[in-house]
Amino acid sequence: MDRTPAGWGDHAARMADKTVRPESRWHRPLALTPRHLFVPRWWTPTEQDGTWAYELRDGASDTDAWMTTAYDNGLSVITRVGPHHADHASPGTVVPETWPTSSATLPALVVKMYQHAFLADDSRILVTCGSGYGTALACQRLADELVTSVDVDPYLIQAARDRLDAAGHQPRLEVCDVTGELPGTYDRIVSTVSVPAIPASWLKALNPGSRLVTALSGTGLIIVADKTADGGATGKVAPEPAGFMTTRHGDDYPPVPDNADLWATAQKADGESITTGRYPVMRVSSTWDVRSTLELTAPGIEHRMDVAKDGTRTAYMLHPDGSWARATATGARELPTVHQSGPRRLWDELDRIRTWLVIDGDLPVSGAAVRIDPDGTCHLNRSGWSATISTR
Repeated sequence: MDRTPAGWGDHAARMADKTVRPESRWHRPLALTPRHLFVPRWWTPTEQDGTWAYELRDGASDTDAWMTTAYDNGLSVITRVGPHHADHASPGTVVPETWPTSSATLPALVVKMYQHAFLADDSRILVTCGSGYGTALACQRLADELVTSVDVDPYLIQAARDRLDAAGHQPRLEVCDVTGELPGTYDRIVSTVSVPAIPASWLKALNPGSRLVTALSGTGLIIVADKTADGGATGKVAPEPAGFMTTRHGDDYPPVPDNADLWATAQKADGESITTGRYPVMRVSSTWDVRSTLELTAPGIEHRMDVAKDGTRTAYMLHPDGSWARATATGARELPTVHQSGPRRLWDELDRIRTWLVIDGDLPVSGAAVRIDPDGTCHLNRSGWSATISTR
């Protein structure tokens, strides 16, 4: 029984108008792709008893919410949290807060990634699958036979195949870990999942002169690079940020290492160093340039923040090497008292980056030049700053 709401095309057309100019080659794909088909059920964040969780929503039982959610150009629709796919959940299911593991990426960002790829009409492209919505957009822009879509999850591939077929598309779909060997060679690789480093397999699968577009895990950085004659690639960091789920290699992400002891220490202990910070407490996770620079400098920092009823703000930084920092200020504009311990001074590193931002007006990670070795090692540099992201 067809449960597709009448008038979905009007929603898609309005979304297309909000996302790109009418003369854009992406206006028609946005206006003609039934995004709701790819998100018949989804998870929405909800607060219960002071903690966050995910609540199942079903499109057929609330068509207004379905259309509003599906055709919001700035919304990623979460379809899987941990190992729980919305398709398989019972009505009324609530899942305790965990990491999302699949979604229909927000249309504006999918299109931006494709625009960075600079597709030609005959470009043979590999994309990441997820819900299948981004694959459908690529099929609307190119011939189906030019599109290959991969995902590590067999169910996601099967569901996407059925929904793409319902939308009139038959691209090539493969169960594949996108960080491993790829099924073919391509003119473009566009990944709407982030990677910790550029896989060497991508460079092997790219045809000469072809382009890859991806985001780096733990950062807001989009890498755009063209394959070079030596088997590597050169390019740049795109001027706008992006956040994607990181690649996974199985049914769920590995368990997060238990840092309960470090967390308990960071909350209460006096630091080996006790100073006054140079700047007010900031929510690092809400930035992209500061967060990205810090991640490249000291990968793996976990950020937490508490705001008390009286306005006191406390930020915490925890690192797997045992380093921690706690910065507390009585108000949003007050300078914090900073406690730090461990092998390195994490808040000092943050303040150093913020000083750079104050002096120069931006951070060199924005617009940095990119050089990728044939083995995937990625080198960034700008204005005397450099960073290396290794595959090892």
